[in-house]
Amino acid sequence: MIVIRLAMALAVATSGISHAYLYVHGYQHIPMIGTAFLVQAGVSFALALLIPIGPWWLRWAAAALAGGALIAFALSRTVGLFGFSETGWQPSPHAAISVIAEVLTVGLWAVYVVGLRRPRQIFHNRNEPHASEPAGAV
Repeated sequence: MIVIRLAMALAVATSGISHAYLYVHGYQHIPMIGTAFLVQAGVSFALALLIPIGPWWLRWAAAALAGGALIAFALSRTVGLFGFSETGWQPSPHAAISVIAEVLTVGLWAVYVVGLRRPRQIFHNRNEPHASEPAGAV
């Protein structure tokens, strides 16, 4: 599970870097959207640092953040978001980088959740008695 946590931290950090870059290079001047990008970047960096060592709920928070960012991306390309809209994959390449990182975050979270739900198989040596068998049973 540590590999999933590290990969998720890397994906969240990538999204944060992309949002921070866009904030610094012009989005800071867009009302509501600029603030949202700054918050997205800050929370992403914090989660990226804490996911590998922190409690389980940080992975859920990262998935929620990534899912919200994907929804905001879709809204900004369709009906608009707080009066802001863009088309296609602009600004390039950051739109694609962010979407890939966020989809990856949600996908890794799903792998994590499925891994928790799957029963663990315990392999026994055929010559040793199982816990359910009385000692000396053959």
